[in-house]
Amino acid sequence: MDLGLKDLRCLVAASSSGLGAATALQFGLEGAKVAINGRNAETLAKTASYIKASTSAEVISLPGDISRADDARRIVEDAAKQFGGLDILVTNVGGPPSGKFEDLKPEDWQKAFDLLIMSAVYMIRAALPILRLSDHPSILAITSMSVKQPVEGLMLSNSVRMSMAGMVKSLANELGPQGVRVNAILPGWTRTDRVTYLLKRRAETSERTIKEVLDESTATIPLRRMGEPEEFGRVAAFIASPAASFIHGAMIPVDGGEIRATL
Repeated sequence: MDLGLKDLRCLVAASSSGLGAATALQFGLEGAKVAINGRNAETLAKTASYIKASTSAEVISLPGDISRADDARRIVEDAAKQFGGLDILVTNVGGPPSGKFEDLKPEDWQKAFDLLIMSAVYMIRAALPILRLSDHPSILAITSMSVKQPVEGLMLSNSVRMSMAGMVKSLANELGPQGVRVNAILPGWTRTDRVTYLLKRRAETSERTIKEVLDESTATIPLRRMGEPEEFGRVAAFIASPAASFIHGAMIPVDGGEIRATL
């Protein structure tokens, strides 16, 4: 299937590694122009080089911290300036610290909100005037399966990401009449560096081996395995693409069936 992404201009936040990098790579494979972002300029440059070598796509690196309003606005404006516009915005961030309720301080909650919610607010506000000029405007929010089903030990993520779900659905109602599609994708356990860290943390706190924790985690997944980043990236590229032109206001799980809810 031709996704219609060739020469479309995409900005993927927090894409120096993990799911963001997998999404950016897939955009490149489909012939899109890709702007990637991350806080570590050196890591970002390595990822950009890898995507260029793997896809021959036009790739630009835009270092910065999107939880800061000025950085987020600059990154969006720089991407649009270098590409001559913007068609697709993918909002994404690394997850907040793990921990149970009593382990967390009030300031941890504020930081999580700034990271998970305000970063998306800053980027979307900056991008909307530019996206409205596109023939195929699309916003895709990478969130988590915890939007529909809490994950053990991730109190901050479980709680704050629910706000993102509400924002996506509300934006879909507001922007749909203008032709701007808005969707969210909900990854489950996927083999990324962050997931590896979380498994190690859970193993340490429960005095078990990583294999034991991994087996426990995948036992609740009907496919009985973790996802791979490229599996996620392919779904993300499709949802954001013109090929998915009637998918709007959706919360798409990529979790191997782990979410048990029927709606």
